[in-house]
Amino acid sequence: MKHVFAVVMLLLMPLTAQAGAIEKLKTFISATRSAQANFTQEVLDQNGKRIQSASGVMQFQRPGKFRWTYQKPYEQIIVGDGAKFWLYDKDLNQVSVKKLDAALGSSPAALLAGSNEIERGFTLKENGNRDGLDWLQATPKGSDSSFSAVYMAFDAQAGLVVMELNDAFGHKTVLRFSGMQANPKLAAGQFKFTPPVGADVVSD
Repeated sequence: MKHVFAVVMLLLMPLTAQAGAIEKLKTFISATRSAQANFTQEVLDQNGKRIQSASGVMQFQRPGKFRWTYQKPYEQIIVGDGAKFWLYDKDLNQVSVKKLDAALGSSPAALLAGSNEIERGFTLKENGNRDGLDWLQATPKGSDSSFSAVYMAFDAQAGLVVMELNDAFGHKTVLRFSGMQANPKLAAGQFKFTPPVGADVVSD
């Protein structure tokens, strides 16, 4: 089963070493309008065994526009155009589309997607320093989130480098970021999506 999580808009620009993880997150949201990075994604089961891995490139432009291109081991594209959420699976030749607000909800994406009022939807808590990284825990306040908790780790120079997503089934999705570019100029076409001719389009 392919586990694809719409975890978008996740990169932080470099911030001062003195700031805690929560302060780094808030500073990022107020200062960063766009970003691009490579990512790897692993899904672990309840016993910590890896059951899936993937990699690709992510881009975002606040508010509400993003593109995640999964390149290995399968090709998928996730696009948020500001109004709709698109998921294209090349192998299945299928496109899923829904309203962006409904797709995000109280998800990790909502931490970074638009509003600066992070704590309206999440309870934030400092989670200490491990391996030289500052961690925070974000717990959704709403009951519509797919995740029970989200953990983010920040490096003083590289910004956000790790994100861990825990779901209600005991699975953990670990995202790692590299090659981050903060506030690049991104083409508007990157955040538009037209279903390929012949693709099966499923809408909610």
